[in-house]
Amino acid sequence: MESQNSSNCNDGSALIFLGTGCSSAIPNLRCLLEPSDPPCSVCSQALSVPPIQNPNYRCNTSLVIDHYSKSDNTHSYILIDVGKTFREQVLRWFTFHNIPRLDSIILTHEHADAVLGLDDIRSVQPYSPINEIDPTPIYLSHHAMDSIVEKFPYLVQKQLKPGQEIRRVAQLDWRIIEEDHQRPFVASGIQFVPLPVMHGEDYISLGFLFGEKCRVAYISDVSRIPSSTEHVISKASAEQLDILILDTLYKNGSHNTHFCLPQTLETVKRLCPKRALLIGMTHEFDHYMDNDFLTEWSQREGIPVQLAHDGLRIPVELS
Repeated sequence: MESQNSSNCNDGSALIFLGTGCSSAIPNLRCLLEPSDPPCSVCSQALSVPPIQNPNYRCNTSLVIDHYSKSDNTHSYILIDVGKTFREQVLRWFTFHNIPRLDSIILTHEHADAVLGLDDIRSVQPYSPINEIDPTPIYLSHHAMDSIVEKFPYLVQKQLKPGQEIRRVAQLDWRIIEEDHQRPFVASGIQFVPLPVMHGEDYISLGFLFGEKCRVAYISDVSRIPSSTEHVISKASAEQLDILILDTLYKNGSHNTHFCLPQTLETVKRLCPKRALLIGMTHEFDHYMDNDFLTEWSQREGIPVQLAHDGLRIPVELS
């Protein structure tokens, strides 16, 4: 397993995969608590191989964009999604990749595997017992905001109620974005284009297109890409993507709220990026065996595709 890889776009910026697994994460706890006979080969590795050396150990999908600005020789760090495994990801990969802080946060949607780590954001913010710090900008849709108000009212509340004690909590600056690819926004110096996709036919999740010199599309939770969104990221109708990061839940069949490998590969062929990396995998995927299969597929189809893994760092030139 490599902790670092390279693309055709290369400077001080990078994409760092904090997590590449499904909502339940890998190992699947049932595989450890009630092992099958024979035991699950992917999940059983968790008991014998340290996670940092195990590409089959997968936390909730999450990405850090390490953006290097040549003009002032500084780095900014943008986090996409803050799931249930966020604290573990900080312990493992913030230290490994020297990520000192977060400058902005972007949410794809408001499901547990994207937001339940929000309370732990305070642990990566400067310490203040009375919350006198600059809040971290966090970008999310109207629907996600409504849900966050119910899940984390104390993170949204701006003023204390009479008699309420001060308690240290994450300080966040909530900024609403539109579910519209024609309404881009800027976070920490990078322009992001929202990519509305269906996450089940009753639910919209957001992917994001970003990068000027290296065009990256990140779509973590998708069961169908509407034609209006596909038009923005397809080689046939827009500038070819350099990197497509795309959801794939199971190896076979289909699922009502996620792409599975057959739909993922068909989408890769249709969008025709220069390169694709897959995320959101369950324990059906073995990193080594299935990347061997994808290597053969890539040679046949002419589009490099591989499973990403937690800790993967891809150097890119974003601006």
